[in-house]
Amino acid sequence: MNEIKADAKTQDLVLEYELDAPPEKVWRAISIPAFRDKWLPTEALASAEPVALAPGEEIRYSIREDEPPFLESVVTFQVKPNAEGGTHLRIIHRLMGARRVPQAANSNWPCLMRAA
Repeated sequence: MNEIKADAKTQDLVLEYELDAPPEKVWRAISIPAFRDKWLPTEALASAEPVALAPGEEIRYSIREDEPPFLESVVTFQVKPNAEGGTHLRIIHRLMGARRVPQAANSNWPCLMRAA
């Protein structure tokens, strides 16, 4: 099951997956650097160490883009067992310090520049 949600206030990207693997195996894949580097290279991380850690339940990594505007974000992985013996994996990607584009008062369309 893939479910994408965007909160209007925070603009977080939330992905939820039901996996056949047990929670312990999923936890190893996201928390042990040797396994994590196969799908999330250390070069993509702002720091190789997690920002926050609740062993077996949740881990957060800080990510920094290597191209301008060099945006930083925090990705949170939450692992919970599901009823079938597999894993419910929730990934929350939050952009840190993003600037919001002001919206016009008379419409919901983004601001556009006029070409001359």
